[in-house]
Amino acid sequence: MRLGIMGGTFDPIHNGHLFIAEEARVTFRLNNVLFVPNGQPPHKLENGFTPGPVRYAMSLIATHTNRAFGCSPMEIDRTGPSYTIDTLKMLREQQPDAELFFISGVDAVADILSWKRHEEVVQMATFIAAARQGYDLNRLKDRLPMAYLQRILLLGAQGVGISSSDIRTRIAQGLPIRYLTPDGVVDYISKHKLYTGQADGRNAGRAAEERVSAERTNREKSDADITLNVPKRPAVVKSIDESTRSLPE
Repeated sequence: MRLGIMGGTFDPIHNGHLFIAEEARVTFRLNNVLFVPNGQPPHKLENGFTPGPVRYAMSLIATHTNRAFGCSPMEIDRTGPSYTIDTLKMLREQQPDAELFFISGVDAVADILSWKRHEEVVQMATFIAAARQGYDLNRLKDRLPMAYLQRILLLGAQGVGISSSDIRTRIAQGLPIRYLTPDGVVDYISKHKLYTGQADGRNAGRAAEERVSAERTNREKSDADITLNVPKRPAVVKSIDESTRSLPE
């Protein structure tokens, strides 16, 4: 089984995240992609972010219509900062036979040497780095050792310029966000007045837990009907060196 892991704050999750996950799934023949919202992102401990159960609920709402997508609260449920090494170790214990692929933006991958126990991280999963149009791939080659570059696959994610920060800004300014994120997420944000300064975190969190519980029940009922489409032939993938010439400058 080839399992993709899509980590991130998802504050909020948006169509760019979903597009990249689906593009990675198809391009690299992944059986499933698991979205894992950060519990306490190490790089945002002092900046503040929406409570974990709320971000998890929005992620679950956004992903539940795609049978190849899943959503896990493993980092939300853990105490302390969320580190990729801990998540990968937990997934390895749960899925000992799975081949793990960690999907992330190319800028985050470029900073992997600052990650906790990065030497172990790159051995536990292959990295899929989503590169925006015009990204200078030499930046990766200049920053990472060859042993790391050999564990990175490049994904040319074209035409997605959505960011969570822009969505939060638009909401604060009273501007529409429909078509930037799934309708269910738009409705959830509106209902609980998220990102407006008027949100009741307790009510939003309680509603999130109720919705998550309902979604989990529905998912469990339908799990028996889900058949994983295991690829019949090996995926044709490119290493970072093979991909350099194929991405637009």
